[in-house]
Amino acid sequence: MEAGAGRQRALLRQVLGWRVAAAVAWSVLLLPVCTAAFVVLSGLDPFHPVRWISNSFNDLYTSYVIFCILLMSVVILVISIFNAEFYAVVPSIPCSRLALIGKIIHPQQVIHSVVHAVMGMLVAWCAAVMTKGKFQFLAVPCTPSESLDDAVPQMCLNEYHLFFLLSGAFMGYSYSLLYLINNMNYLPFPIIQQYKYLRFRRSLPLLVKHSCVESLYFVRNFCVAYYFFGYIPKVWISTTMDLHIDSKLHPLDTLTGLLDLSLVYHAWLCGVFLLITWYIAWLLFKIYATETHHFPVQPTFAEETDQCLPKILNSNPPLIIKFLALQDLMLLSQYSPVRRQEVFSLSQPGGHPHNWTAISRECLSLLSDLTQRLITQQDAAAANGRAKQPAGELKVSPQTPRAVVTEDMSSQSQKSNIVPRASMSSLVKSSLMPLKTSPGSDVGSPFSSPALNCKTGILDVNSPWHGSVQSPHVMRRGPKLWTSGSDLQMNGSHHESFPVLSAARVGSEAVQPSFIYTWLQNKQEQIKNFLSKRVLIMYFFSKHPEASIQAVFSDAQMHIWALEGLSHLVAASFTEDQFGVVQTTLPAILNTLLTLQEVVDRHFKLPHVSSKPPRISGSLVDTSYKTLRFALRASLKTALYRITTVFGEHLNAVQVSTEHKKRLQQFLEYKE
Repeated sequence: MEAGAGRQRALLRQVLGWRVAAAVAWSVLLLPVCTAAFVVLSGLDPFHPVRWISNSFNDLYTSYVIFCILLMSVVILVISIFNAEFYAVVPSIPCSRLALIGKIIHPQQVIHSVVHAVMGMLVAWCAAVMTKGKFQFLAVPCTPSESLDDAVPQMCLNEYHLFFLLSGAFMGYSYSLLYLINNMNYLPFPIIQQYKYLRFRRSLPLLVKHSCVESLYFVRNFCVAYYFFGYIPKVWISTTMDLHIDSKLHPLDTLTGLLDLSLVYHAWLCGVFLLITWYIAWLLFKIYATETHHFPVQPTFAEETDQCLPKILNSNPPLIIKFLALQDLMLLSQYSPVRRQEVFSLSQPGGHPHNWTAISRECLSLLSDLTQRLITQQDAAAANGRAKQPAGELKVSPQTPRAVVTEDMSSQSQKSNIVPRASMSSLVKSSLMPLKTSPGSDVGSPFSSPALNCKTGILDVNSPWHGSVQSPHVMRRGPKLWTSGSDLQMNGSHHESFPVLSAARVGSEAVQPSFIYTWLQNKQEQIKNFLSKRVLIMYFFSKHPEASIQAVFSDAQMHIWALEGLSHLVAASFTEDQFGVVQTTLPAILNTLLTLQEVVDRHFKLPHVSSKPPRISGSLVDTSYKTLRFALRASLKTALYRITTVFGEHLNAVQVSTEHKKRLQQFLEYKE
């Protein structure tokens, strides 16, 4: 296991290491340009333009500007390291305000905020030094106002410099806070592949605009904070450093002091300088990290086996490696006939379709896991009373047993040459072990959840999956899909699961909950009802329905790529698959896609689920993860149409269930 983890770390360094290094290098190379722009704008003098331009260019070659550029390079390096450590390809979406507060006070986030506040103070110090004038030094000479004749010069606190330093720390902390709240560590992969330069050039005007507006809000918030609490650091620093306070100057923690336009302008310009340099490092890291990576389908040398696409998809690599592998699968399935032939090829010697088996197994496993997750979420919604199905929608067949019919494991192993064992739905796998429950759980009792009853072979009548589900992966209504009667006679164990499940159900229903257990449950409900009537408590504990839905589909991007890659490969196999390796798994693929479509359609029919995507305005911070469920629904329907359009009436010969044949016919007639 340690060897496998070492190989994964080596692969991650190989794929991501040079990307981080290139992003840092370009950020540092662009830093002198940003510094030159800041120096020019900080010495703004529109009434004397020639002197203004000449002084600005002379300042660029001074020693303190060069030192500030070197110091800022270290700051950019630290910021880039935190970008590389805190990135995520699956966004973390808090479902309640309490969860958001928990993220803010998490030790990792506290370290992130403290480091960014310190880095912000360093940037503000560099900005104050390069601005010169009254902002350059923290301690300045002054004379007491009592006796101006024979006064001894003293060192006084320069509150303007202190204002700059504190504003930089405040902006650094605010940046870290927004970095968490807006999920800025999320790496959105581009839908349309473009050159890195074009992506950066397109985002640059938006970056500058966003930085200018955000810096304005930061300055406003800091002025309010400094008005109320500015005397605390001023008194503390003056006492610690034995500095006097010049009484001839207006203190800045008053309305008169904060209305200084020069102070506000330079503080705003410092914030713009800080945000632009940090956002450039963040943007370049996103562009480089989400660039496509070419994974070989077949190894050229034996040492490259662990870096091949089928091997990576079926292992447990870091998430960004898996996302890049699925992205590469989607691209090769559409635009690379040569690599598609490698996927359809047979191994030598042996003649086994190892590449196709590994790729299709992982894609089907991902889609089946998503199906089970949606079923669990909908069962939980039904248990909470928010998604009860109307009685008119229940279509209970008289032949449908109340218990979920399980498949025989021996028959499944005999059919493994048609459907890979690892590509079975995890829901079907859970139904293969109906008697395995957690200790102490009362299966079938009114205190157990519908999801638990569904996993253990008992279907709750209040669940939206009672009777109306047509998916063969959820309820089995007779022989298995594409299984002949001779296979059933040969196995002879398909109907033997009925008495076992019936006995388990009768045994579980006979167990009555104890008095103490019932009393504890009643007390728990009373406490919940009491707390639910307190507005302040519900403000923090109540879950936002939209956030909960977004959390369910937070990793839907890899399912979209699995859908697109699998459907393009199946469609291309109609003319390119010389050995027919895809046709053996075509029934499993169609059943998985149709089952997922049925579950997704039911999800969008829930009362609290919006059926239309929200309007997303053009912003520097990506929020595409909020609409991933709509993209998944569209990709799923497109994938089914892609397969049915290519195969046409040949799909009538594929052995699927009657319900799925009806759905396929609707796709063939373009009625879906």
